[in-house]
Amino acid sequence: MALLAAHNLTKYYGADDIFSELSFQLHAGERVALVGPNGCGKSTLLDILAGKLEPDGGTVTKTRDARLGYLPQEPDFNSTASLWEAMEAVFADLERQQVELRRLEALMATPDEEERERAIARYGRQLEAFERAGGFTYQARIGQVLSGLGFEEFEMHQPVTHLSGGEKTRALLARLLLEEPEILLLDEPTNHLDLEGIEWLEDQLKGWNGGMIVVAHDRTFLDAMATRVLEMAHGTLDDYPGNYSSYAAQRQERRQRQIAEYDAQKRHIEETEDYIRRYMAGQRSSQARGRLKRLERLERVERPQEAQQIHVDLRSTLRSGDLVLGLHDLSVGYEPEKPLVEVDEAEIRRGQRVALMGANGSGKTTLLRTILHRLNPLTGRVRMGSGVRIGYFAQIQDQLVPGRSVLDTLLDAGMDSVAETRGFLARYGFRGDDVFKNVEVLSGGERARVAIAILSLAKANFLLLDEPTNHLDIASQEILQEVLQNFTGTILMVSHDRYLVREIATVVWAIADGQLHIFREGYEAYRDWHDLRRNAPRKAKQVQDVARLERDAERRAERERERALARQQARLDELETEIHRFELRLADLTSALNAAGRSQEVSRVAKLGAEYRQVETKLNHLLEEWADVADKSPVT
Repeated sequence: MALLAAHNLTKYYGADDIFSELSFQLHAGERVALVGPNGCGKSTLLDILAGKLEPDGGTVTKTRDARLGYLPQEPDFNSTASLWEAMEAVFADLERQQVELRRLEALMATPDEEERERAIARYGRQLEAFERAGGFTYQARIGQVLSGLGFEEFEMHQPVTHLSGGEKTRALLARLLLEEPEILLLDEPTNHLDLEGIEWLEDQLKGWNGGMIVVAHDRTFLDAMATRVLEMAHGTLDDYPGNYSSYAAQRQERRQRQIAEYDAQKRHIEETEDYIRRYMAGQRSSQARGRLKRLERLERVERPQEAQQIHVDLRSTLRSGDLVLGLHDLSVGYEPEKPLVEVDEAEIRRGQRVALMGANGSGKTTLLRTILHRLNPLTGRVRMGSGVRIGYFAQIQDQLVPGRSVLDTLLDAGMDSVAETRGFLARYGFRGDDVFKNVEVLSGGERARVAIAILSLAKANFLLLDEPTNHLDIASQEILQEVLQNFTGTILMVSHDRYLVREIATVVWAIADGQLHIFREGYEAYRDWHDLRRNAPRKAKQVQDVARLERDAERRAERERERALARQQARLDELETEIHRFELRLADLTSALNAAGRSQEVSRVAKLGAEYRQVETKLNHLLEEWADVADKSPVT
């Protein structure tokens, strides 16, 4: 049975259809990638599935009692608690169980024997349920998730209200992972994550037991995570089994087949129409009329629609010298005593495409700003080669001035006329009234396209790119990738996009532990080094985890020994009480038998003797049981 089902979903804004009659199902164990161009309605569809937005037609159903978790692009995560406390709130039921266990432990020390026995019996059941639900591991799980998503120890104890927008997105993602809902909807979960965080998230999602739908533009992430792809385009939804690479191959094959079917039918129609024109009034008119009827009944194959694509031109008109950039004994940062990055010697030669990689906060953008002379080095020297003309793509697009339209922004960047500028902007996806939008209302993808358009005007031969594929849809990423591959100049590019780096970079620079590491063999050499670094602490952690598990097992065994000892002592106490009672009865019977014997009451002696033997037999059994219980070890 499907966890989630959409049936004939329709949504429109004003007179514009966003999508129409979309239907699909999500089953347990499926990891669905929802892909499509920016603006096609992916986020709108997730909002409808999550119940945040009403459709204009159709229905959404989910399995009864199935919990749904949703990460929107701009989450509203407000809490007066600290980040750690906000995560602990997920486990409120376990914390209540923990309080109950403490209460039972106190009762187990009470002098009231009956109450103590009840507490012992209940404690065992409660402790087993608590352990089964993760009561001894949830604190470690919180730390693992927050650390995996890039939070430092000190940040975990800051108030949620102090977090930035990106940090709140990561915090909500952490809470969803801890909640483990049966249905998980994620809209751009890799935004605000560095490479370490993305890879950690991949590992988490690959083991997810429920069903999930993920919107993401990271192709390597989708390759690692997805088991199925839903493509939204032109208001429709196409379904492809497999990961992103499988989808891309199937999509190309499907499109070629559709084009071949369309072209074949088009030729057939043209040939049939020509036959009808030539013979409708002649001797073959009956055949012509028959063909006309068949043509009228023919189900027409629609021409495959072309997605709107941007057209990027980053050609350079100036050749630089062989040495483009040299860094010598360089130290960069904002505090002399705490440099972010130190570089002994590094060079970039003409034609090289260098990817600069590293964790968030490692100093990548600071190094770029130092190279651009927007920030003075702490020590050392930045040397620019001869004939170098720089084009800079900033991650935050700070060259876009609020209050200026897209058209004005390009005119300010050096274009000559409105007509020329409008034609130029159309190549970057801005058509009609789109050119009059103010830059502050643009989406992230639109701002990125404006920045790339400005970059193309520079005719630079040395491109410095800070996360150029952020916010671009996959189709635009592929176009930019092809442009960069064919660029005849030199590139230094900061990116977490492993797919882009693998295809583009001839050299990789990696910042780690405040040092710049250079991999002249390219991405694969960097990948091997990165995996070794990543797996080394993981192996060390595995050793620590094994030791921790052994300690936990020993603590559980000790608790079980204590419970077994308590049960053993409780049974011994019961037996001793019974033994004492039967011993007293034997003493009474002995006195009664002696008295009956002296008075020669034969029948009474017989009756008392029979009872004496029964009590003695029972007492012997109790003594044997007491010896057995006392001899048994409480270790289980």
